[in-house]
Amino acid sequence: MIKISPSILSADFANLERDIRKISSADYVHVDVMDGVFVPNITIGIPVVKAIRPTTELPLDVHLMIVEPARYVEAFCDAGADLVTVHVEAGTEENIHAALDKIHAKGKRAGVVLKPGTPAEAALPFLEKVELILAMTVEPGFGGQKFMADQMPKVSALRKLIEERNPGCELEVDGGVSLETCGTCVAAGANVLVAGSAVYSAEDIPERIRALRG
Repeated sequence: MIKISPSILSADFANLERDIRKISSADYVHVDVMDGVFVPNITIGIPVVKAIRPTTELPLDVHLMIVEPARYVEAFCDAGADLVTVHVEAGTEENIHAALDKIHAKGKRAGVVLKPGTPAEAALPFLEKVELILAMTVEPGFGGQKFMADQMPKVSALRKLIEERNPGCELEVDGGVSLETCGTCVAAGANVLVAGSAVYSAEDIPERIRALRG
């Protein structure tokens, strides 16, 4: 089954609890954490993750767009994250391994993220250690960007690597996912779709989530 992870980056930050409850029929709540260093934007951090944890029974899918993520992953796990993903570009290979190990030590699921310019092979050192790989289909940093269809061969390459080395691993795409692009992502091999504006701009959010599942 295709899973939907609506990004609260597109929610009303003055009414986060209300808007998180609106997506109760989804599979994850996607939380974009940006530090203004790894990406040119600053969003939310540990206190907000802790605050929203009691508002939903859905797993929190926390996407860290921060440098040297091993410094902070334990705090995000303690705040209530269920799945924490870190960028392979955000530190040395040793630092990324340390981050994944710390996430697992907290009993949570871990994943790695690849920017559009990063080849699929960059996931190989971590492939057998993670529960999810996230392929960005926009440049990370801001919501509402145009979907990069040229990333689909990489998504397919990641799906092939997953099937060969870690079949239980999920493959997520994030960026510009909409009713027009979700089928392309699924055809390329993705099974988890992050959608922000495509969900929160809908008049009927549960119906939009159902439609994105296909």
